[in-house]
Amino acid sequence: MKRAINALVAVLATVAMAVAGFMGAGTAFADEANTITGPKNGHTYEAYQIFTGDLADGKLSNVKWGSATAKNGTAVTDAELKTVTDLASKSVNDNAQATANAIAAYLKSDAQPTATIDDTNPTAQVPSGYYLIKDKNNTVPDGQAATTYIVTVAGNVTITPKSDVPSFEKKLKDTNDTTGETSDWQDSADYDINDAVPFKLEGTVASNYADYDTYYFAFHDVEENSLTFNKDSVKVYVDDTEITSGYSVVTEGLTDDCTFEVKFANLKTIDGVKAGSKIRVEYTSTLNENAVLGKHGNVNKAKLQFSNNPNDSQNGETSPTGETPWDNVIVFTYKTVINKVDDKNQPLKGAEFTLSKKMKDGSTKTVAVVKDSEGTTFTFNGLDDGDYVLTETKTPAGYNSIKPITFTVTANHTITWEGEDRDTILTSLSGNAASGEITFTPTDDKSELDTNVVNKPGSSLPETGGMGTIVLYAAGAVLVIAAGVYFGLKKKNAR
Repeated sequence: MKRAINALVAVLATVAMAVAGFMGAGTAFADEANTITGPKNGHTYEAYQIFTGDLADGKLSNVKWGSATAKNGTAVTDAELKTVTDLASKSVNDNAQATANAIAAYLKSDAQPTATIDDTNPTAQVPSGYYLIKDKNNTVPDGQAATTYIVTVAGNVTITPKSDVPSFEKKLKDTNDTTGETSDWQDSADYDINDAVPFKLEGTVASNYADYDTYYFAFHDVEENSLTFNKDSVKVYVDDTEITSGYSVVTEGLTDDCTFEVKFANLKTIDGVKAGSKIRVEYTSTLNENAVLGKHGNVNKAKLQFSNNPNDSQNGETSPTGETPWDNVIVFTYKTVINKVDDKNQPLKGAEFTLSKKMKDGSTKTVAVVKDSEGTTFTFNGLDDGDYVLTETKTPAGYNSIKPITFTVTANHTITWEGEDRDTILTSLSGNAASGEITFTPTDDKSELDTNVVNKPGSSLPETGGMGTIVLYAAGAVLVIAAGVYFGLKKKNAR
């Protein structure tokens, strides 16, 4: 309300000074039809007549109060001009209520617009006068802002809105634990279950920030239940300088399905914020055991809520606000399934495995295993890009042990997500064993890599008193027969 009153005081003071110069004009001009033209931008504008009169060469004569005032149709007196001028000469922040009372004597609380301009009716004919042009209350399109009050003498006038809105983006980073490489901020990544995933929320302050008395700014973040927000990880920056006050991190009592919100009740209280400033929130969330495997992924979305009417100075969420569209990012994770089989490709019981991930610092991280009831299938959930070592820790009886197998999981996903179906972001998943001992097959939903690990039976050694003895007897008999044949032939040849 104060912002509206201040604007009207400025309007009246400007007109008062202009009118004072033209009240004595000797020639009266016929009322003219003048055109106000709108920009066709989805807004609905209203034009309120503050003064009316005869217009020539951009000057008003025979000035009277306009239809938006309580004294509609009566001449503006010298005393009234002086009162308006005196009000305008004071600081609008001094005794604002007294100023409001004084202006209320001239303005109607139920004033009706002289003209309404929108995309359907982009032009309007209005009588000569001095007009205040504003957005119609509660009609500002989603994601946009109301214009500051426009005051003009009609004339043919084209409305040039004076408004702007913040920009917003949500991003995350992707890290390969094996190589240690971390990406720039992007829209997709893959992580192991129990990894802390880094996220960023960033809003750029609107160019007309100075037009506001107060400025509400709030990030709204919604995570799927596969992500656990780490409140203590939150850090807030203004143009790369960390701040520790002036905002709140809210996780309880939220009514819009948000996981958390970071709120600035009034951005104007924070030093250094200006038009174009970047307000950035960084935090982590842990990919938990509810993670969806494969191409459907785990989505985190956010939006920015902001003050969008510079003519209103209410504080906090009670002020008129707009919102940016939701911005989405996605986290993928996968699993590998090891099927234990014999040399005839039949399920083989009795084996045990461990799976370890190679880390950049030379250490390894063990992946939990889930074994089926038959003890022949081993599932390792929640993997991402990187190198792994599969080790057989127990070998089925009668079979030869296998050496540890090193393999690499590789996934490709689009790093910029512009609203496509979430199931299309993950484009490929593959596994490659370094020495070729095993071959991985990805499932259609790119959630898992399947392979068979073969154990071959060991060699049989002879035993006394059993089949081994029979074999030895047979071999001996063959030798005796062969020797007899040899000596018989030798004797015959001697004759």
